[in-house]
Amino acid sequence: MTTPVCTSASNAATPARQTLPYPSFSSYVRDRQPVLLRTARSLTANPSDAEDLLQTALTKTYVAWDRIEDHRALDGYVRRALLNTRTSQWRKRKVDEFACDELPEPEVVPAGDPAEQQALHDAMWRAIMKLPARQRAMVVLRYYEDLSEVQTAEVLGVSVGTVKSAVSRALGKLREDPELEPVR
Repeated sequence: MTTPVCTSASNAATPARQTLPYPSFSSYVRDRQPVLLRTARSLTANPSDAEDLLQTALTKTYVAWDRIEDHRALDGYVRRALLNTRTSQWRKRKVDEFACDELPEPEVVPAGDPAEQQALHDAMWRAIMKLPARQRAMVVLRYYEDLSEVQTAEVLGVSVGTVKSAVSRALGKLREDPELEPVR
């Protein structure tokens, strides 16, 4: 037989008050929660993780409530549950670091000359500005604003096929632009 821990929303609407199987558990949690939460916070770095840890330990305590003989030693039982749960979480965590003989160094990619990058940026905008207004709008929406063809069509009030063909023609014109020749 399992003991319900939570009540559903439909049960909450009924006027009769439902009693918990272990009313002493409720009073214990109400009285000792601040102290136990401090213990949980000392075991974790994150306050949210501490609350989750305490909730898990209290759930384990609730399940074993009728098997606990000495209710005067509950704090010790819950603290042990906190510690065991935290240890289990620590053991299960994914290890992201591995020991190796040689440190991997990131491959150094030579950064381009900022002046050249700015010149390329300016040349690209000049080439885009030479496009007809409709093609320019579609290229900007598709590649600078990163909209899909469907989203571009919705914004401009045209069909998706129109966006595809106009963008294709615009890219062809940009490929032929003599100012962008050094890039190729």
